[in-house]
Amino acid sequence: MSTTTVDPGEVAKFEAMAAEVWDPEGKFKPLHMLNPCRLDYITTQIAGEFDRDLRQTMPFEGLRILDIGCGGGLLCEPMARLGATVVGVDAAEGNIAVARAHAAQSGLTIDYRHSTAEALADTGENFDVVLNMEVIEHVADPLAFLSACQRLLKPGGLHLCSTVNRTPQSFAAVIVGAEYVMRWLPRGTHDWKKFITPDELYDLLTRAGMTPVDRKGFQFNPITWDWRISTRDLSVNYVTAALNP
Repeated sequence: MSTTTVDPGEVAKFEAMAAEVWDPEGKFKPLHMLNPCRLDYITTQIAGEFDRDLRQTMPFEGLRILDIGCGGGLLCEPMARLGATVVGVDAAEGNIAVARAHAAQSGLTIDYRHSTAEALADTGENFDVVLNMEVIEHVADPLAFLSACQRLLKPGGLHLCSTVNRTPQSFAAVIVGAEYVMRWLPRGTHDWKKFITPDELYDLLTRAGMTPVDRKGFQFNPITWDWRISTRDLSVNYVTAALNP
């Protein structure tokens, strides 16, 4: 069995907030605000890689998608509505209970599991797409974690990973702004030293056996109070796409 990359302290932080996952005005308000932007990137990348037409009712039908660190299901549910067979995995058991209850209320069939990437990889399961969004900055060993993600992908599979850059801008926005000024998140939710630069993530993805093919920024506009995808500004939140050879 693989050694887990789960950081118990990080899991405990999110376990304590599990009940608020679906509250758009609660501690996960920043994630709810970001979600439409990251869904736009995710669906566009999947559709392009697997030649799917997003104008269809169920464009992802036949695709098996894994969301690692699924939380309460903010990404799993849209993927299921688009026709994918979805597995959501989280190391925080409280998140899984919330996700299952919300999926049932929404009339969606999603396979939620209290587990880890490493444990799932050890079972030999494979997926067309692995979503790894806002997780890698919370694990104990990023390279081992990404290696487990690679093992979970079918040949030609798509890995999408978003995280936070390690810059003065991210410290101001994520630590000072979100935790201290706006108080959207409890203080200490993030550790700036664990943030990863885009070049570092590309290197880690390559060392894990994947081929990075794209990276974009998620840029927040404080005037319009929304997010957009940026090809130039990766200074705070960003996302990468990589393929499994």
